[in-house]
Amino acid sequence: MDKPPSRIAHADFSDAPENRVEGDPQRAVVTRRSTYDAGHRIDPHWHARAQFIFAVAGTMRVRTARHVWIVPSTRALWIPARTIHEVQMYGVVQMRSLYVNAAAAARMPSTCVVLNVTPLLKELIVRAVALPADYDEAGDDGLLMRLLMAEVRRLPPCALDLPLPASKDLMKLCERLLADLSSRRPCNLDAIELKTSARTLYRRFLRETGITFARWKQQARLLESIRRLSEGTPVTTIALDLGYESPAAFSTMFRRSLGVAPRAFTSGNEKAAAR
Repeated sequence: MDKPPSRIAHADFSDAPENRVEGDPQRAVVTRRSTYDAGHRIDPHWHARAQFIFAVAGTMRVRTARHVWIVPSTRALWIPARTIHEVQMYGVVQMRSLYVNAAAAARMPSTCVVLNVTPLLKELIVRAVALPADYDEAGDDGLLMRLLMAEVRRLPPCALDLPLPASKDLMKLCERLLADLSSRRPCNLDAIELKTSARTLYRRFLRETGITFARWKQQARLLESIRRLSEGTPVTTIALDLGYESPAAFSTMFRRSLGVAPRAFTSGNEKAAAR
């Protein structure tokens, strides 16, 4: 198995610069479209506006100091204003961003969240990013933007995040696990490595991440499987590479986590992927 690129990069989130949003600051929504090569990484930064980040093609991994999100092309990520984040590209990514002012973002979540993108919203985004920078907010173009934001506010969330611990020793443990997601090493061996008990490790991990150690490992495998599914990797290959006994066992985990089969999730045909 190749070393999974979901490995957490060491980045400084303490003193990241502002990435200024170009465009008319008086407009509620400013758009940007960009294309990035596979493997490109945007260093930690923040925006004065909230950002709705979506890829027409390709998959993104977005990280803050305490969370990682996988964002395939059927999903988008809402990033509140002034949230320091970095972006890693998998495949050629055709990124489309909406930068939203405080008034238009008032009813949106106050934390980052992955959202399911509807076919209608995808078409609205494509139309919106093609508008001139000085689009007429009082005319049809402004109506399109208001419809777009109304659709964004209706999007259901999808649990595609991986919380990260604050402690250096637990972070190092997470690094090792992400470097080999096929490993099924017992928890007590991880505890011994940290010179603590399995019970203490369980409590610390739950306190720092909000989920159990076992749940964290499952979520890490889930996010990596989504990234690989979006690249067209066969389900059988993913299942065996991630340490599952069979494709059926992997599909069962996937369905229990997201409510749909693996292929339905990445094709965008799912009926209930929200959690």
